[in-house]
Amino acid sequence: MRAMILAAGLGKRMRPLTDHCPKPLLPVAGRPLIVHHLARLRAAGITEVVINVSYRAEQIVEALGDGAEHGVRIAWSREESPLETGGGIRRALPLLGESPFLLVNGDVWCDLDPTELPALGNDLACLALVDNPEHHASGDFHLDAAGRVHAEGEPRLTFAGISLLDPALVADEPEGAFALAPLLRRAMADGRVGGHHHRGDWVDVGTPERLAELDRRLRG
Repeated sequence: MRAMILAAGLGKRMRPLTDHCPKPLLPVAGRPLIVHHLARLRAAGITEVVINVSYRAEQIVEALGDGAEHGVRIAWSREESPLETGGGIRRALPLLGESPFLLVNGDVWCDLDPTELPALGNDLACLALVDNPEHHASGDFHLDAAGRVHAEGEPRLTFAGISLLDPALVADEPEGAFALAPLLRRAMADGRVGGHHHRGDWVDVGTPERLAELDRRLRG
């Protein structure tokens, strides 16, 4: 299986830290945030990784190279300007192939073992969901007792930014910038999105304060 790490964002919420350093390279416990992702992927046996880049792209490419230092092989998907999540995946499809792949938001930290996500079967997506954090108390989606994800319903959980996707979810979309969420909701309405409730550690590293807290926690 291949994985794709989303690393093309501008990191506006992380300013001023991202004024001169792209968010994926911000240090956490002594190494860049994105390297934590690479280590977890490698530990799960996933060594083919696609990374999309745009803002300060060359800094990220120079830091990671071909991935050999981290035990993976990196293919770079370059975006002249950020294409949002859906558009970024659409651009990267030639590198990802036709089989389901793991998608990881570059600005989260999570101890999820990717192999815990169930196979897609006839689904277009399987989402990792977590308990709602204080800063997102209303959650995103409802996971029912049968493991199906719905746009509406209670109780609600938060999308962890980690998912297993079928390329067909975006393959028919025109190239350019577009969001992934509407496509997921459409697939939910068709009954083709499953979910996995991850009860371990997860952090949305979206602000300098949460980055600092994660750094303190991982340093012990």
